[in-house]
Amino acid sequence: MAEVGTTDLTSLAGPVDPVVLRTDVPHTARIYDYYLGGKDNFPADRQAAEQTLAVYPHAPIAARQNREFVRRAIRFLAAEVGIRQFLDVGTGIPTSPNLHEIAQGIAPESRIVYADNDPIVLAHARALLASTPQGKTAYLDADLREPEKILHSAELRDTLDLSKPVVLSVIAILHFIPDSDDPLGLIRRYLDALPTGSYLALTHGTADFASDVARAQEVYRKRGISGSARSRDEVARFFEGLDLVEPGIVPVHRWRPDGTIPEGLTDAQVSVYGAVARIS
Repeated sequence: MAEVGTTDLTSLAGPVDPVVLRTDVPHTARIYDYYLGGKDNFPADRQAAEQTLAVYPHAPIAARQNREFVRRAIRFLAAEVGIRQFLDVGTGIPTSPNLHEIAQGIAPESRIVYADNDPIVLAHARALLASTPQGKTAYLDADLREPEKILHSAELRDTLDLSKPVVLSVIAILHFIPDSDDPLGLIRRYLDALPTGSYLALTHGTADFASDVARAQEVYRKRGISGSARSRDEVARFFEGLDLVEPGIVPVHRWRPDGTIPEGLTDAQVSVYGAVARIS
C-alpha cells in the first residue's frame, strides 16, 4: 500500500543516527508514515500503529483523507486566492505531492518554509524538498511550540516576506498538543505575526463521530504521546476572529470535494476536521 512519493530514508537522505532518532520511542510522524504505507518507521512506531489500528482500524483512511484535504486547500489558496507564500509547521515525513509541489505546480514562484522537529523529517527535507528555480523552499528544525524561533529564524526571513499574505498550514498536529501547552495561544502567536489577507489552513482529529478515536488516543498516551481529539466547538476556537472559507469547519472529506472522495466514506471513518480561514 505504498503511496507515490513515499521514500526510503537510507536511499535518499543517508543514514541517521538511531540515538538521535530515538527509534525505541514511537513518533507521530513515523506512525503517520506507517498508516500511509511508508518505509520510514521503526518497530516502536509500527507497534504503536498496530495497537491503534486494533481499536480504530480507520486510521489509514483518516490519514489519506487528511492528505487529500491538503491538496485541495493548497490548490484553492494558490490558484483561486493567489497566495504565493506558505509556512507549514509540523511538516511530517514528505509524501508526494508535498505542499510546495502543489503550490509551485500552480505558481512556480511560490515560496515555502517547512518546520518540524523530528530528525528523520529533517533528513528527508534536505533530500527531497527541492524548489523550482523561480521559487524557494526552506526547512527549519523547530517545534510548533516555538513560534518565535520559527518566525524570527533566518530561514523564514530569507524565504518569506511577512508584509505580504502567508498561508499558515497546521495539518494534523494540534491534536498532539495538550491543553497544558496552550495550543490556542500558540496559533494566535503565529497569526499575530501575519498580515491581513493571510490564511490559516488547519486539520484536527476528533472523537465527535467515533468513540473509537478516544480509545486510539489512549493507546497513544500509553506510548508517551500526549494530546487531545477535540470537539468541533473546541476546534472552532482556533478560528475565532478569522473569516472562515465555505464550507467552514467540516470533516476533511467534505471540504470542497472534487470527485476523488471514495463513495460511501463516512464521517466516523475520517474523524478529522478541516477548515481554511482568512485574517481580515
